[in-house]
Amino acid sequence: MELLKKLGNYIWSKNFAIQFGLIILVYVLGVLILKGCLSYSTSHGEKIDVPNLIGKNQNNLKNILAESGLEFEVLDSIYDPSKMEGTVLAQDPEATSTSKIYVKSTHVVKVRVSKRTQLVEVPALVDKSQRFAASVLKSRGFRYKLEYEPSLEAHGAVLQQLYKNKPIKAGERLPIGSTIKLIVGRGDAGLPQDLPDLFGLTIEEARARVANMSNMSFQAICPGCATKADSMATRVETQSPEFSEGAIVASGTTITVYSTKPELDK
Repeated sequence: MELLKKLGNYIWSKNFAIQFGLIILVYVLGVLILKGCLSYSTSHGEKIDVPNLIGKNQNNLKNILAESGLEFEVLDSIYDPSKMEGTVLAQDPEATSTSKIYVKSTHVVKVRVSKRTQLVEVPALVDKSQRFAASVLKSRGFRYKLEYEPSLEAHGAVLQQLYKNKPIKAGERLPIGSTIKLIVGRGDAGLPQDLPDLFGLTIEEARARVANMSNMSFQAICPGCATKADSMATRVETQSPEFSEGAIVASGTTITVYSTKPELDK
């Protein structure tokens, strides 16, 4: 009983009242300070309009957002050749005028902007058909230009792929829309050509004449001709196909000449 009496006397004493008051004051001050700090750090109560950035250029965003105190971040670039480089295509969050969403001054607006170049891998086209190569280049957004070189073995196939007149390997990356030159083989077999008259020429002269024709082969039959000097001294006596005025021959034909080694004066 005496203990309870002493405890009661202490609770109703002036000293207890002062201590209890101090505890309440510290608690209230702590709550007020914490609330103030949270309000300051979280910008509690702020409602800032997000401006519409769609169609604006990336270089102007800092000035546009300066009044609201917002920052921006470019998430990525999207290939769009119809737009000026750096044009805003999308933003997050959307403009307050359409989304009715407000943000705080610490918020970062994320944007996606346009770019006019896109790097694409060059495909492997050598030994592929011209039609296939053209189709692949179109599907990857490349342009192409065709040039032809005589080739019986690779008729219609790609012999080389060039960029700015230099060979380019498969796997290299070029801007989309670049022009790749394709060198394509073209066989001229079967195309008519004038048959030359080789009678009376030396074998070397006849060989040179045939070499100037398109895709023609040359064969010399000269018994006893062992050296180049023999060929330069020996004259063509007959040829096959046989020459006649206005005669033509198909490209790819072999022209054969016949001669005999001249006998030297004894």
